[in-house]
Amino acid sequence: MTCREIIALLQEQSPEEFACDWDNVGLLVGDFEQVISKVYIALDATEETIAEAAEQKADLLLTHHPLIFKGLKKVNTQDFTGKRVVKLIQNNISCYAMHTNFDVRGMAELAAERMGLTDCAVLDVTCERGDVCEGIGRVGKLPEEMTLKTCVERVKRAYDVDTVKVFGDLKQCVKRAAICPGSGKSVISCALRASAEVLVTGDIDHHEGIDAADQGLAIIDAGHYGVEKLFISYMAQYLKSRTKGIEVLGQPVKQPFRYL
Repeated sequence: MTCREIIALLQEQSPEEFACDWDNVGLLVGDFEQVISKVYIALDATEETIAEAAEQKADLLLTHHPLIFKGLKKVNTQDFTGKRVVKLIQNNISCYAMHTNFDVRGMAELAAERMGLTDCAVLDVTCERGDVCEGIGRVGKLPEEMTLKTCVERVKRAYDVDTVKVFGDLKQCVKRAAICPGSGKSVISCALRASAEVLVTGDIDHHEGIDAADQGLAIIDAGHYGVEKLFISYMAQYLKSRTKGIEVLGQPVKQPFRYL
């Protein structure tokens, strides 16, 4: 299959038009007509990830987070991002990113399913198609009312994380939950308007967390990578089920930092 044909399949899952205006998704490095025989999937196009893709002799690196966010005036090895672009080109690896378009069509539903949420609605509407609203995150009902402490354990099992950061009273009972994989700072107000009692997300700072808790919204911060790593296994299975003669590899799960 060509890179263009694989991109068509990716667009069926998460159309690029669903990405936020500030985002940079799509084929960021490479040739649409390149023949692809091996795909390597990761969350980020780090130097380590690109080295792994090259070692595996992958033709396409599929990531959630874009390698290029801002415009590049130079592409050389003296520039942080340029060095990665050069490495991809040297190894004949194309690079495609599915970021907020996957957040809108893919990540939110998957994360909500892992939590067992029902009666779900979009948490933060970012686009509309006719009468259908699409957007970031989901809000819905937990299977049963539970304490925040019990909900924490549910989150750890659902996303296979060892530790989480919690704002709120662990004895508080919660039933209505919001989920926003990645960074959820911007959806705290959305969760409050949706009458959520707990928000599961990542990248919550001290002041945001205590202010949310004071307004009655408990927060379980499972980490940016902690929830979004679902992208790797999901997209690997998606491509395997829709392609023939192409090897699809997912980067092994590994936290980008450690608690010591």
